[in-house]
Amino acid sequence: MSEWEIVVGLEVHVELATNTKLFSHAPNRFGDEPNTNVTPVCLGLPGSLPVLNRRAVELAMTIGLALGCEIQPSVFHRKNYFYPDMPKDYQVSQYDQPICINGALDLPNGTRIGIERAHLEEDAGKTTHIGGEDGRIHGASQALVDYNRAGVPLLEVVSRPDIRSAEDARAYVEELRAILIATEASEARLEEGSMRVDANVSVRPFGSDELRTRCEIKNLNSLRSLHRAISYEAERHIGLYEAGEAPQLETRHWSEEGRTHTLRSKEEANDYRYFPEPDLVLLDPDTDWIQQIAAGMPELPAEQRKRLADSAGVDLETAATIVNRGLSSLIFAAIDAGADAQRATTHAVQNLAIDGAAGLDAEHFAALIAMEKSGVLTATQTKQVLSEMVDTGLDPTSIAQTRGFEAMESNELEILVDRAITENPEAWVKFCEGEDKVQGVFVGAVMKASKGQADGKAVNSILRQRKG
Repeated sequence: MSEWEIVVGLEVHVELATNTKLFSHAPNRFGDEPNTNVTPVCLGLPGSLPVLNRRAVELAMTIGLALGCEIQPSVFHRKNYFYPDMPKDYQVSQYDQPICINGALDLPNGTRIGIERAHLEEDAGKTTHIGGEDGRIHGASQALVDYNRAGVPLLEVVSRPDIRSAEDARAYVEELRAILIATEASEARLEEGSMRVDANVSVRPFGSDELRTRCEIKNLNSLRSLHRAISYEAERHIGLYEAGEAPQLETRHWSEEGRTHTLRSKEEANDYRYFPEPDLVLLDPDTDWIQQIAAGMPELPAEQRKRLADSAGVDLETAATIVNRGLSSLIFAAIDAGADAQRATTHAVQNLAIDGAAGLDAEHFAALIAMEKSGVLTATQTKQVLSEMVDTGLDPTSIAQTRGFEAMESNELEILVDRAITENPEAWVKFCEGEDKVQGVFVGAVMKASKGQADGKAVNSILRQRKG
């Protein structure tokens, strides 16, 4: 790899958080019974006409402005292809005049990735192949088609080939996802398919500015898969070049067994026979509309990270973790309610990587941290109460009382520490000789004996006193 440079461009398909589909009144909902959220427009029935969803346009402009794009007049085209998941045999998309162009996304490490374009289009349906391997058509005995997703509004965000590592590709998707969540433009759930990533990968000798033959890896649905697929594909290209061969321009599929497979030769624009959609007019947002969208923009992730680092005194990596989890508003509100900033951010990183955490009541969270700081609850008890607060929404005092959590008396705690020392004489000798790593033996024994009610900090303090 030291003689080669990776060149990556990403195409991210984002389902927009509208109530209805892009061109019809059919519900835009995930998880409903197959083929229930459909209309004649979704199914391409004769005589049905599309009507553009205004909210989808507003969300597209919101994302474009967040990425520093120019908002321009745009035209919808028909992109023709034949596959069961597209009942009309064409997809309505934007081709040479997309709504958003010429933007950029700054990664937390300072790297700037150019945004070529972001264009509106309708999603396809979902085909499920039965009987084959990995859900693919090869070897399948039958296929089932669900048109609930057909017509869902998508914004396809296309980066320039500015990404130079799998790590930066992952950071790009994380940052884009954080922007989507902050603007409430999309739920951006990779696991549900509301955010899907295609990676265009090539390599070139270091020092070169050429763009060599690329391969597109389709529909990567996790950050781990994205990282692994790019790394594998780059190594494959290098191996071909060093063997005197060259990769072919093609579309490939990533298998979780750890490799990519050929799907088909890469299509060119003329393969799709683009032509303007005759049933839709030019989309030309006026200046007032664009300014109205810009005025309603929320604080973006980069701004949140900086404010969190400044107000809570955390490093940018910790701030990025909190922002990516959608917890920055909770932390700011908890600090405003009097919570210790260090404890609040520590809990956000260590104990709040769970569903529902962003909905935690900030005043309850601040009260819990105060109980921990004052010694009313131990660290272990605090973690248990916090988990139940997320699940139930109850206040920490009532949860602690229900669970019977009470601070141990100091003399009772000293008795348990002395017992742990007596029962572990060899470990005590090592601890007294300076082997601090065995301290956990005593803390663990006290925690077990107290059923988690002991304060670990108090135990450590008593151990240091006993050690002299």
